[in-house]
Amino acid sequence: MTIKALIFDFDGLLMDTETTLLESWRWEWRRHGLQLDPTGFFADHGGDANEARYTALEAAVGRAYDRTSSHALRMAHRAKLNAALEPAPGIVAWLDRAAELGLRLAVASSSPITHVGAMLDQAGLRARFEVLATGEEVPAHKPDPAVYLLALDRLGLPADQAVAFEDTAHGVAAAHACGLRCVAVPNPHADHRRFTAADLLLPSAADLPLDALLARLDRRASRLR
Repeated sequence: MTIKALIFDFDGLLMDTETTLLESWRWEWRRHGLQLDPTGFFADHGGDANEARYTALEAAVGRAYDRTSSHALRMAHRAKLNAALEPAPGIVAWLDRAAELGLRLAVASSSPITHVGAMLDQAGLRARFEVLATGEEVPAHKPDPAVYLLALDRLGLPADQAVAFEDTAHGVAAAHACGLRCVAVPNPHADHRRFTAADLLLPSAADLPLDALLARLDRRASRLR
């Protein structure tokens, strides 16, 4: 069927907030004279994974650790890093072309609206999206499909009339779980080998114009029919 909407993940896809997250934690470990081991830092699910990160830092620092202060300082530092972010390469060109083609746009993110909305406002992108579906509105996070189902419900469209865009393997799984085709654009910290289920894998949104991307998806769908 004809594609009528594009549904985008936010963190790591529209803007590289995954790098600022990691860097904020590296900064906080260095503040205590320690070095963060990034192995396993990024969770295999959406939503807030910081509780385990604070627990690990507390264990490393010992009794002198003040979690309240640590959180406040890290978040302030991350806000400074986020303030310098712009849309990821190629994203604005995709959004511009989507508007020309009359495609509807949505965001489906496991993060809360306070984060997603503020960052989209900063980038001047919020008005482009007809629908925002975010983590605090659903009972489970990706790879659960709940936030994608919410976005589709708000769009009033079946899954076969939309395409999802994701930067993580668990995001691809969430999109597929509700019947969406999914284009993967892995974030800088994701293992490309984990994206074998994606309908299309791109190193960057700048690597393929939107028309060519949609044509590839159509050809793939025709082969599978």
